[in-house]
Amino acid sequence: MLHEGLFYEKQNDSVKCMLCPHNCIIGDKKQGRCSVRTNENGVLQSINYGEITSMAVDPIEKKPLYHFKPGRNILSVGSFGCNFSCSFCQNYTIAQYRPKSQYVPPEELIEACLNIKDNVGIAFTYNEPSIWYEYVYETSKKLKESHPKFSIVLVTNGYIEVEPLQKLLPYVDAMNIDLKSFNPKYYEKVCGGDVESVLKIISESVKKTHVEVTTLLVNNLNDSALEVESIASYLGNLNRDIPLHLSRYFPTYKMDRPATDIDVMVQSRKIAKKYLNYVYLGNVQGVDSSTYCPKCRELLVERSGYFTEVRMDSNKCPKCGYPINIVF
Repeated sequence: MLHEGLFYEKQNDSVKCMLCPHNCIIGDKKQGRCSVRTNENGVLQSINYGEITSMAVDPIEKKPLYHFKPGRNILSVGSFGCNFSCSFCQNYTIAQYRPKSQYVPPEELIEACLNIKDNVGIAFTYNEPSIWYEYVYETSKKLKESHPKFSIVLVTNGYIEVEPLQKLLPYVDAMNIDLKSFNPKYYEKVCGGDVESVLKIISESVKKTHVEVTTLLVNNLNDSALEVESIASYLGNLNRDIPLHLSRYFPTYKMDRPATDIDVMVQSRKIAKKYLNYVYLGNVQGVDSSTYCPKCRELLVERSGYFTEVRMDSNKCPKCGYPINIVF
């Protein structure tokens, strides 16, 4: 469905989109790099407003979010398109192509959210939610204003301008932000973006909402000890309590290099824990993904796959009283 976009300006017959740092100049009947924002007679239009390609009720740990509503389920929805072009994209069928979709207005999605038993809210995920901006914003605002106890979650690459982010953040309860690398050349060549813009969004977001970060460690591309240390050190300087998820790469889409070595994953976790209190491994079988008190090592949240047992009822360790960054 066509819906006029926010954050743009007219430039003769073209429009300049100012939603993400690409700042695309879009000619008439052309599309931006995300493939979902188009110029129709001098008006920036979103072509994916309300168009849903994927919908499921997921464990919130699948986002992944380990320190937000642990053990709960969340209605998860996605559309199509992306402002990155990662060669290892795991959701390329909806991010890089135009699959079948169904139009679901905000009110209908909110009604579905409210009618699902034990559901904590809506997660915008699967493809990049920031390029679905108008729908995400309107749905989030309506849900939070009418049912403030329900949560809005974004699973995002963090490639959005600060102004639209700040407009959306009052209605966002949690974010998982991809920090794909600390190397500008990696972002440019592998993803089609720039790292400084993402770092800016992470630093802005942690001031306003719950943030967890995911880094996909790709074999011999961004899995060096120095790179992992740079990522963890940066996040630790913001807040040692930011949870970091180090996810193991497997070959997919256009990238066929071998999967990242498990020993590299384990060593990366050790390096990151020098700077951060909570570091988890993803896509690695047989590793402990439970949450422990950083001070006394008391088991706080036990995880086995997507089975979660919460052993605390406040934001303090029940054994030593140490404050824990977790949202119930």
